[in-house]
Amino acid sequence: MPQIMEKLDGTAEQQLGRDLQLFQRVEHGAADYGWRLWEADTAAVVLGRFGNAATEVIERHCHRDGVPVVRRCSGGGAVVVGRGCLNFALVFALPAHPELVDVGRSFTIVLHRIAGLLTIEGLSVAGGTDLVVGGRKVSGNAQRRGRRALLHHGTLLYDFDPMVAARYLREPRRQPDYRQRRPHSDFMGRLPVPREVLTARLSKGLASLSPTTEAC
Repeated sequence: MPQIMEKLDGTAEQQLGRDLQLFQRVEHGAADYGWRLWEADTAAVVLGRFGNAATEVIERHCHRDGVPVVRRCSGGGAVVVGRGCLNFALVFALPAHPELVDVGRSFTIVLHRIAGLLTIEGLSVAGGTDLVVGGRKVSGNAQRRGRRALLHHGTLLYDFDPMVAARYLREPRRQPDYRQRRPHSDFMGRLPVPREVLTARLSKGLASLSPTTEAC
């Protein structure tokens, strides 16, 4: 049976720990698919598995404001989470979903399916791992792979102030072409729907999600 949970409040560190537990359940064969939705009740900077705080984070601002810097088990760059940023974690057993073995193709499949569930006009995939509306990033995504399991992490910005990211994050050295060197404040956008709508649409769709080859 799928392992399913909505937990919309708590610290980022607590929630990321639960994402890891779900990944481990699938990795060890206790489940074939699971998903979680969560939102941190306070701001936090989240480093990728191999991220470097010294080059990605404005640490003096974090220390001054009491914003924790934590690490997730998936890859990718640093992000800021908190109120207005809904997070999702999907875990698939790769033997049951061979179409997800290829990294690039798996991002395409999962992101097209998420966009399809949300049914928001203009929402599309950009840069291989992002979702955008009007050329602005509204979702960043990262993955972790084991021998059996794939964890897909994603954010959905619906009421998140990009100036918060600008205060705590350095501009990334590696940027997708569509960003065009824009600063965080000009690059990040917002989904034009409230959290209640996002969670309702995702909860309904993720309960029966099964990636197929229908993505572009």
